[in-house]
Amino acid sequence: MLDTRNALNVLFVLTRTSNNRSQIFLSEEKLKILAFFSFCVAKITMSLKLFSEFTLKHFNLKNRLMRSATTSYWADREGILRQPIIDYYRKLVEGGLGFIVKGHSYVLESGKAHEGQSGLTSEKHLPKMKVLTTLAHEKSVPIIAQLNHAGYSSIVERITASEYRTAEWVAREATIAEIDEIVEAFAHAAELALQAGFDGVQIHAAHGYLISQFLSDRVNKRTDKYGGSLLNRARLLLEVFDAIRKRIGNAPILSVKMNCDDFAPVGGIQIQDAVIIANLLAEKGIDLIELSGGGPEQSRDLRKQRGKPAENSPYFEANFSGHAETIRKTISTTPLALVDGFRTRRAMEAILTADVVDLVSISKSTICEPDLPKKLQAGQTRSECIDCRLCLSKERFGKMMLSCAQKE
Repeated sequence: MLDTRNALNVLFVLTRTSNNRSQIFLSEEKLKILAFFSFCVAKITMSLKLFSEFTLKHFNLKNRLMRSATTSYWADREGILRQPIIDYYRKLVEGGLGFIVKGHSYVLESGKAHEGQSGLTSEKHLPKMKVLTTLAHEKSVPIIAQLNHAGYSSIVERITASEYRTAEWVAREATIAEIDEIVEAFAHAAELALQAGFDGVQIHAAHGYLISQFLSDRVNKRTDKYGGSLLNRARLLLEVFDAIRKRIGNAPILSVKMNCDDFAPVGGIQIQDAVIIANLLAEKGIDLIELSGGGPEQSRDLRKQRGKPAENSPYFEANFSGHAETIRKTISTTPLALVDGFRTRRAMEAILTADVVDLVSISKSTICEPDLPKKLQAGQTRSECIDCRLCLSKERFGKMMLSCAQKE
C-alpha cells in the first residue's frame, strides 16, 4: 500500500547532500511528482474507515477515534476543574478526536477515588464543566461525562459489596439504604452533567471501582438480591442504568464502560460473564459499550494474554481484542468501543474494517500526543507513546497535572 513512507522515499531520491547539509533541488517535473504522491497519500488516508463518520444516537462523529475517560488528577480540593485541565482538553478537541469521554467524576464525596478527581455532586462543579463542554462543541466534538464511585478504593470511606480485607485496610459492606443512595447519586450526577452541557454520560463499571466490585464474585459475597448469581451481582449496574435513563430521558448518550475480563487468577468477571452483562445492557438499549479490562485482584500477566486475538491478527496489539471479537458476535447491532493497546494506524483500521468495534478508544497515546488523530490523518502511522507508564506512576499521580514524562 502506498503510504507516507513511500512519499518520503521519493523525497529522499529527489534530494542531494551538499556541504553536510541536506538541500532540495526540485525541478518543475519533480515538484509535480511530489504533488502527485502527496495527493495519493491524502486520498488513501481519507479513505480509511478510521476517518469515516459515525452516528451515535443523533450525534455525528467526524471519525472513529474516541478519547477514553482518563483522569487529569488536577481538580481542586472541592472537585472543581482547574485551568490546566481545561487547557489540556482544548488541545484534545483541537487535535482531531471524533468523541470524548471526560475523566471520571465522583457522584458522592464519600466515593472519591483520589486527590485531584473532579466531582459532579452539586452546582458548584458546573461553571468550569461548562467551559470544557463549550470548548468541545466549538469544534463539533460530542463529549460525555464519566460517572464513578470508587467503592473500596475511596480515599474518604471504604465501602463495597461485602466486607473486604487486605493487609492494609478493611472495607465494610454497603447497606441497602446506602445502595439506594448511590443509585440516586448516579442519577443526580447525570442530571448535573447535562446542565453542564455534556451530551450524555458514561457509567464506570470497570477497573475495580464500586460497580465492578459488585460484579465480581471475588468481592461480592452478599446473600441478598445484590449477591449470588451474576444477574444479582449485576443488579446495581442495571439499577444505575435505569435511574439515569429515567432522569435524563432517551435523547442523551448513555454509555457503560465495562470489563471484558477482570483478569483475576481465580473467579471474577471472565469473558463468558462479560458476554452476559453486555447482552443485558444491549437489551436495555444501551447506546455504547466501551470494553476494557482489569478488575479486583487482577494479574498483570493475565491482562496481557487472556484477551488477545490470534497471533496473526492485524490488530494483535489491542490487548482485549480477542474478547471483543467474542462479545461482538452476540451483540452485532450495539455500538462497541475498545480501549487498551492501540498504537498503530494499521491496527486501528484493521479492527474497524473487521467490524469488531465501531470506535477505537485511546488514552495514553493522547497523553503523549493530544493531536494524534490529526497526525494519523496526515499520514503518521503510529503513536509516539512508548508505554513507559510513567504518566501513571505513584511519583506523579495526583502530584502534578497529567502529562507525558518523556516529553518534559
